[in-house]
Amino acid sequence: MFKKILIVAFVFALFSSINAGPLQAAEGAAHPASQEWTTDGLFGFFDRKQLKRGWQVYSEICASCHSVRLVYYRHLEEIGFSPDEVKKIAAEAEVAAGPNEDGETHNDGELIVRPGKPFDKIVSPYPNDLAARAANAGALPPDLSLMTKARKNGANYLHALLTGYKEAPADFKLTEDMNYNPYFPGSQIAMGEPLSDDGVEYADGTKATVDQMSKDITAFLVWAAEPELEERKRMGVKVMLFLIIFTAMLYAVKRQVWAKLH
Repeated sequence: MFKKILIVAFVFALFSSINAGPLQAAEGAAHPASQEWTTDGLFGFFDRKQLKRGWQVYSEICASCHSVRLVYYRHLEEIGFSPDEVKKIAAEAEVAAGPNEDGETHNDGELIVRPGKPFDKIVSPYPNDLAARAANAGALPPDLSLMTKARKNGANYLHALLTGYKEAPADFKLTEDMNYNPYFPGSQIAMGEPLSDDGVEYADGTKATVDQMSKDITAFLVWAAEPELEERKRMGVKVMLFLIIFTAMLYAVKRQVWAKLH
């Protein structure tokens, strides 16, 4: 019996030590401060002006390294762009076309491209993961389509990460070619600080501070990850109203039935 207890204790200690590394790494990251988002709460909604600014930050800064492979150009109409504006945005990208209009391909292996169209996915910055790693010293820039869903408290985490770059403390051993960011697990991240004041010139005249740009791109990525959020919240309100009315009706029927019994 004593041997069984020792064996169980040993196995428990072994698994605890195996799992401690990731747990400690996750706990080592600073907790992001809560921000106010228009999507919060039962009546949350998307601010279209903010989403358009977020798209501008993505297209002018983030798109050079990160993809949003689940978003199509036509989806940009949902954040306030007109069909003509979407066509213009899509046409500025080059999309792999395959066979040309005559059904022929280049014999020299050259990639055939055409201007993008609204039905195309937003073009990724790299043709494949190998090319992405080669351009980023071995690191693979993550796709941003579901980034705010990939982390607990995703919107606040992303905002904190984008605004959290700073000099490493004197007693912190920073690996070469890494950057200190207390909000990233392990506190060091391969991606350099992507945002700087006036990094973009907003079309609506909003001042482009790091904080503003980080909020705008975060809002855009919340939409990219959950474009049906507004509809879901509207449906939730309808369901709640139905349940309230239904409960009131049941209560009224119950009172009427019991009144007759008495």
